[in-house]
Amino acid sequence: MKLIRKKRVAALLFLAMILLLFYNNTWIGRLLYPIHYRDEIELAAAANQVDPLFIAAIIRVESNYRTKSESHKGALGIMQLMPDTAKWLIDRDSSLASYRNRDLTEPSTNIQLGARYLNYLNERFDGNRDAVAAAYNAGHGKVSRWLEDKSWDGTLADADRIPIGETRKYVKSVDYYYTKYSQVYR
Repeated sequence: MKLIRKKRVAALLFLAMILLLFYNNTWIGRLLYPIHYRDEIELAAAANQVDPLFIAAIIRVESNYRTKSESHKGALGIMQLMPDTAKWLIDRDSSLASYRNRDLTEPSTNIQLGARYLNYLNERFDGNRDAVAAAYNAGHGKVSRWLEDKSWDGTLADADRIPIGETRKYVKSVDYYYTKYSQVYR
C-alpha cells in the first residue's frame, strides 16, 4: 500500500513540474537565458539603433557576461572588443572622446563601444544580422570579401560555407541565443 502511495505522490509531483514548465515558461526561460546588464544594454541599443537582444546574444557568445574576459588575441571585456577596434571607434566619433582603452573592461563602456561597432556593421551590411555577427567575429573586411567572391551568401542557411570554422560556429551560436532571447524576452 505504501509503495502505491509513493508512486502516486511521485506521479503528482512529476505532473506538477510538467505543468509548471508549460505554465510559467517565461520564468524558466529567464532562468536558463538570463540577460545581465540589461539597463546598459538597453541604453546602448537605443543610442545606436541596435536590437538589444542581438547585443545580449553577442555578449552571451563572446564572454557569457564575464566582465574581465580577455581572449588569447587580446579582445577585452564583456563584448570582447579589440583595443584597435575601440581606438578606431573613438577616433571616428568625437562623442566617444572620453572613452579610453583602459575602460574596456568596464561593462557600460564596453557595451556602449560594442553597440556602436554593431551599428557600424549594421550599416555596412544593410542590417543582415548573420553578416554582422560574422563580421563582429572575423572582421568586416573578410566578410565583405566572402560576400563579394560568393564564397558565402550571408545567410544562416549557407553558414556552412563560411571559410573560417570559428566564425561558422560563432554565427550559428549568436543566432541560437538571439532566437532564445527573442522567445523569452519579447
